[in-house]
Amino acid sequence: MELNDLLSREGVDPEGVLVMRHCPREPKLNAVLPWLVEENHNLFNAYQQTQTPKVEKAFQSAAYLASFIGTENGFAAFAGFYKFGGATKLSYRQFWARQEMLDLHNKFGMVGMEDTKGSCLWFDLKRTKHFENWRGKLTIRWPGMALSYWRWASRNQFDVHSISEESIFVERMKTWDQIVLTHAELENLPRSWRDELSRWRGIYFILDSTVGRGYVGAAYGKDNLYQRWIYYSKSGHGGNKKLKGLLPDNFRYSILQILPHDMPANDVRDVEDSWKKRLHTREFGLNAN
Repeated sequence: MELNDLLSREGVDPEGVLVMRHCPREPKLNAVLPWLVEENHNLFNAYQQTQTPKVEKAFQSAAYLASFIGTENGFAAFAGFYKFGGATKLSYRQFWARQEMLDLHNKFGMVGMEDTKGSCLWFDLKRTKHFENWRGKLTIRWPGMALSYWRWASRNQFDVHSISEESIFVERMKTWDQIVLTHAELENLPRSWRDELSRWRGIYFILDSTVGRGYVGAAYGKDNLYQRWIYYSKSGHGGNKKLKGLLPDNFRYSILQILPHDMPANDVRDVEDSWKKRLHTREFGLNAN
């Protein structure tokens, strides 16, 4: 079975379907793109709504876009099926005035529109219900060179490799002692991860990757780990003076120790103090007390 068989069964003519395998060259964006499909679709869609001039011509001729994300070399996982609407011309200034483009650039390092004198088309893409239950589950083989990231469905054969029970876009959460999150990953965590971290209390470590210095903190009381980390992510410092002036984009979040919910506050602070002493984060790190 191949993709064109599935399209025909849905009453979609493969002749008008463009198939795209997204594989961003920007490392941060490439790492979180699968999460954006599920957790921030507006941002994911914005990523694919502008293209290079050559691909723009194909977009203008297509009726539908079958969107995939590159996994291992030669394979791609289904991200969504989109119907093309109209297209709006954007100048360089208008392109970077869109909040989605700024977020993709500032948070994930997307290069975006590089020609300061040029313009591009912003395509109206509406996600349809086609194959919705297979998002993140349907994997196809990508024919030929993986570097050729777009193809016409009718002119190629995309063999179905597998249809899994669970979406590969929502990675199973690691054990607490294996978790190390970047700022971008924290802000786009799968819902299941957010829910789990919102239940955990413990001692955490925030590393500023630019200076190699760390901060030890404790999550207890009304705030659990996720709430504490998001507070630092949004404010940049969480009220701690040694963190002020640092960029949250450079933070890495990990867990040093999980604590029971019924541990008295004084005992929690003692454990936190022990970690500060052992990691020397007062003398050489970012703890002020």
